[in-house]
Amino acid sequence: MNALARRRVAIVDETAGTTRDRVEATIRHGGKRWRLVDTGGMGVVDRGDLEADVERQIDAAMQEAEVILFVTDVREGVTSADKEVAGRLRGAGRTVICVVNKCDTNAQENQAAEFWGLGFGQPITVSANEGYGREELLDLIAKELGETGLAADQGTPIKIAIVGKRNVGKSTFINRLVGSERLITSSVPGTTRDSVDVPFEYKGRTYIAIDTAGMRRKLGVHENVDFYSQARTERSIRRADVVFLMLDASTDIGRVDKKLASYVESQYRPVILVVNKWDLAQAKGLTPEEYQEYIQGLLPGLDYAPLSFLSAREGFNVEPTIGLVQNLYRQGHTRAPTAEVNRVIRAAVTRREPPRRGNRAVKVFYATQVRVAPPTVVMFVSDATQFDRNYVHYLANSLRAELPYDEVPVRVDLKTRERSPSKHDRPMVYTPRAVIKAQKKRRKAERG
Repeated sequence: MNALARRRVAIVDETAGTTRDRVEATIRHGGKRWRLVDTGGMGVVDRGDLEADVERQIDAAMQEAEVILFVTDVREGVTSADKEVAGRLRGAGRTVICVVNKCDTNAQENQAAEFWGLGFGQPITVSANEGYGREELLDLIAKELGETGLAADQGTPIKIAIVGKRNVGKSTFINRLVGSERLITSSVPGTTRDSVDVPFEYKGRTYIAIDTAGMRRKLGVHENVDFYSQARTERSIRRADVVFLMLDASTDIGRVDKKLASYVESQYRPVILVVNKWDLAQAKGLTPEEYQEYIQGLLPGLDYAPLSFLSAREGFNVEPTIGLVQNLYRQGHTRAPTAEVNRVIRAAVTRREPPRRGNRAVKVFYATQVRVAPPTVVMFVSDATQFDRNYVHYLANSLRAELPYDEVPVRVDLKTRERSPSKHDRPMVYTPRAVIKAQKKRRKAERG
């Protein structure tokens, strides 16, 4: 999967049964686009007793496929398990390509001849680790697909990363969105391991929901699979346009929730606080206002983020939550005029002056927005080192309060301006007249 996609899509580990859900990636080759789907291994005994769920995912992938890649291992030769899989694939009614992997030497490539006996024609020899045979295999897939392939890109899809602790209901939420059992759901902790991209449409707009592994405390990470799962969750946050931080209304907000919130905040991702299992909280008499106050007390860094109360299992308020995404996406891509940015900064500095270092007052010259997603404002000052984190946070809140991106993170970058301001570039914090005269006199003396 990763060799064909040329990037790390699926988790690779020696533990049998690592892949459970269908993991997808879009492949571009020979002027065509198609979707490559990795499945769990047939007949693998799952430690979480999820064999039946994995098999259903395999069946669904086979039914949707135009071409099936039957991957075998040259080092093991034709095994009884290969013969069982071959028998199952013969009844699939699809084009099957037998791929013999781990052909790292000429001798191993010669050994691949025995896979002719599986009945799928000439085997294709590859080495996923070395990249050998990749282009030949892609050429063959393109030939077998013929005119079949994905339609041309219909605009850039909005990527939504759904993150949260274990058993919070992320996979159930995505299944509700797409209207099918696209992902395995179970009460077994850690059911989802890979980050799985699931495309869907809502009101004519294309989205990609990224299901992620449930996060856990570092003390609970004992296996490579857990480590890679958490690394992919963080990567999913970084590449998302909007993050759904899913909370469990039936349990207290814990250390894992706070850690995730802190990471989302550090990456400046627009975020919606999705409170799942709200039906259970309502049964206890909890109101949205009470829970909102509770969240703001524990996650103060995300006090600007909108809240959505829903029940993924019951389908309550799921679609309206997707409706919030478009609004946040638009806010995150808004560019405010420089005049408006300076007006807000000037008012903020007037209300609360920057910190002083001794008797020296810092000067704020001007500010401008330089990027979107996230909205990024660069502010030129006389000494950037005098600003502490709290004051920068205050400036970001001021910008968010008065400019058209009040529900998304705003980044403020400080730049120290080396030269003195000109008459057309006066500071927003004014230096006493006597000090200015002394500075002019000193510069005049230095020029001789």
